[in-house]
Amino acid sequence: MDIGVEISLYPFTSGYSTVIHGLVERLGRDGRFRIETSSMSTQIFGPYEEVMALLQAQVKATFEELGTQEHRAVFVLKVLGPLKSP
Repeated sequence: MDIGVEISLYPFTSGYSTVIHGLVERLGRDGRFRIETSSMSTQIFGPYEEVMALLQAQVKATFEELGTQEHRAVFVLKVLGPLKSP
């Protein structure tokens, strides 16, 4: 079963754009997913288990990165599914 997830990241740091671009870059490294970006969010499309595993790892990595700098962030996730497989 495929899903789509829309992610918005709001880091509480003056270097917020670096954090956001870093996340988008890490998400795009895995070629298994269709990824679309806009000025307000990033959308990821793919198999449910794989997308959720990717998100789990990357949300944690972002929080760990920010935690070393004593900053925080908010993630807003919208999950759409099931989608028809291509």
